[in-house]
Amino acid sequence: MLNQLLKKPILSCSMIFMICSVARVIEYFYMRTDETFLSENFLHKLFGILLLWGILSISKLGWKDIGFTSNGIMSGVGKGLLFGLVCAIFAYVVECLTLFFLHGNVHLSFYASGFSLTNEKGSQAGIFFILLIVLFNLINVWMEEGIFRGLFTKILEGISSCRSIFFIAFLFGIWHLVMPFRDFLDGESSLANLTIMGIGYVILAGMMSIKWSLLYKMTGSLWLGLGDHLFNNLASNLVHVVSNSESDSLQIVRILLWQLLSFAIVLSIYKRKSKTIVNQ
Repeated sequence: MLNQLLKKPILSCSMIFMICSVARVIEYFYMRTDETFLSENFLHKLFGILLLWGILSISKLGWKDIGFTSNGIMSGVGKGLLFGLVCAIFAYVVECLTLFFLHGNVHLSFYASGFSLTNEKGSQAGIFFILLIVLFNLINVWMEEGIFRGLFTKILEGISSCRSIFFIAFLFGIWHLVMPFRDFLDGESSLANLTIMGIGYVILAGMMSIKWSLLYKMTGSLWLGLGDHLFNNLASNLVHVVSNSESDSLQIVRILLWQLLSFAIVLSIYKRKSKTIVNQ
C-alpha cells in the first residue's frame, strides 16, 4: 500500500485528510462533544489515531518510521515542553503588563476550558476536568503530529522538502477552519468575523505546522514538536489571564506573540544549521 500512496503523494495526503475531516465535521456539527460536560471534541482524534494505525499496519510501517522513535522520548518531549514554557512566559508577561496598564488589575486563573480565538468557550473547575484536558490534549497531539507531520511527511518524501512542509501547513490550516465555520452557521458570528477569524486560524495553524515540521526535520523525531504542541494546548486550556473580571480579553495578542517568537527561534536555528551543513 505504501507504494500506492507514494505514487500520487499529494492526492494520497488529500484523501486521508478528507477522511479525517469528515469525522471532524460530524463531531463538530452533529455530535458536538465539546458542548457536553466533556467540553472537548476528541472522538474524531481517536478515529484519526485508529486510521493512522490502520494505514501503518497495511503499509508495513512502524511508528518509528513516521517520527515516533523509541529513543529520546523523554528528552525530546521535555525539551519541547520547556521551549513552549519559555515562549509562553514572554507572551503572558506582555499580556499581563498591558492589561495592568490599561485596567490597573490583572491576575492569572487556573481552570479547564476549550480553546477558541473568539473567546467563546465553556469552563470547568476541579482536578477531574483538568485531568480530562490533559488526556484529550495527549490524544490531540498524538493524532495531529502523527497524521500531519509524521505520515504526510513520509508520504511526501518524493517531493521537495519546501513543497512538502508548505503543503502540510496548508492542510493543517484548513483543518482548523471548522471552528469559525460552526460559529458562523450557528449565528454566533458574522460573515466578516468568519472571514477574519478563518484567515487568522489558517495563518496561525499554518505557521505552527511549519515550526513543528522544521523541528522534525532537525531532530529526526516528532517528540520535540509534540512536546511544544502539547504545552501550547495545555497552557491555552488551563492558564487564563483575568482583568476587570474578564478572562483572556487579549488572548489573540498573547497567542500571536507566543507563536511568532517560537517560530522565529526555530526558523533561526534551522537556517543556522542548514548554513553549517552547506559550509562543511
